[in-house]
Amino acid sequence: MIRSMSSRYAVSLLCRLAGVSRSGYYKWQRQQGRLTRRQQENEQLKTKIMACWKQSRGIYGYLRIVVYLRKKYRIHVNHKRVYRLMKELGIRSVIRKRKPYFGKKEAYVISENILNREFHAARPLEKWVTDITYLPFGQSFLYLSTIYDLYNNEVIAYKISPRNDIRLVLDTVKKAIRKRKTGGILLHSDRGFQYTSKPYHRLLKRHGIKVSMSRKGIVMIMHVWKSFSAISRANPCDYTTTLTKSNS
Repeated sequence: MIRSMSSRYAVSLLCRLAGVSRSGYYKWQRQQGRLTRRQQENEQLKTKIMACWKQSRGIYGYLRIVVYLRKKYRIHVNHKRVYRLMKELGIRSVIRKRKPYFGKKEAYVISENILNREFHAARPLEKWVTDITYLPFGQSFLYLSTIYDLYNNEVIAYKISPRNDIRLVLDTVKKAIRKRKTGGILLHSDRGFQYTSKPYHRLLKRHGIKVSMSRKGIVMIMHVWKSFSAISRANPCDYTTTLTKSNS
């Protein structure tokens, strides 16, 4: 940068703005003729890495800087190389400390595990299971919420949303309620924040649905993917169309 602008501005001024000594700049300039092509590339990369690091106020680590170089300069460089150059520059990511939260915490409700891994149902509308999984969509994800009957693995209702929130779960349950008589049905889920929320429990109680929960982190992934396969066969279109139809 200093070399390219030295014809218009004083070198001493440019060095001061860049935070380097004038003698250091001239020493670097003399070495340029003796540097290999790889070394010259590294020096250019160091300049861009340092600019990115300062712009992020030291928050960016080597992985995010790799993304920055690719997006801003279309430079594809190995993350190990960026890590090494940052080490040579003596910089690294500054981990931000989270500020303590003293606000009001959301109330939650935990129910017993009534299902207790008894996944067999003797008749329809006896045991339902619900879960959420994510679907790759471009550079982000969509979230699929599904309710299915354990009697025959029938998909009772599903919703797709760009947000994994309480509304997604409530809309899925409401869709199932419109399709089936729900009095006395057992609806089992994990202990995700959506299923422990008060609005979720109020909705189920209002429609006579019994709540069952496994311990946190235990999910029905295989059933969810079977459900998604069934949805895909029934509606073989891309996620965008599915999202539009499921929210109608």
